[in-house]
Amino acid sequence: MNVSHEVELLVQEIQRLGSKNDLGQTIVKFGVLFSDDRCANIFEALVGTLRAAKKKKIVSYEGELLLQGVHDQVEIVLL
Repeated sequence: MNVSHEVELLVQEIQRLGSKNDLGQTIVKFGVLFSDDRCANIFEALVGTLRAAKKKKIVSYEGELLLQGVHDQVEIVLL
């Protein structure tokens, strides 16, 4: 799969699993994305796809590297 396609799929999954914040942006916690069965089947490297999307300014989140357990409560914002 190419990176652009994976980022598009990531956007769809964030919209499916997330909720709107006060600014109308869709947000989802990393732990929700990481533990979702559908996401696990789609993304071979979820963290890598998130980093690519952050680099393209499609999503925003605190920090550089997200790890399961430690960063489960980090909010990923769809820009």
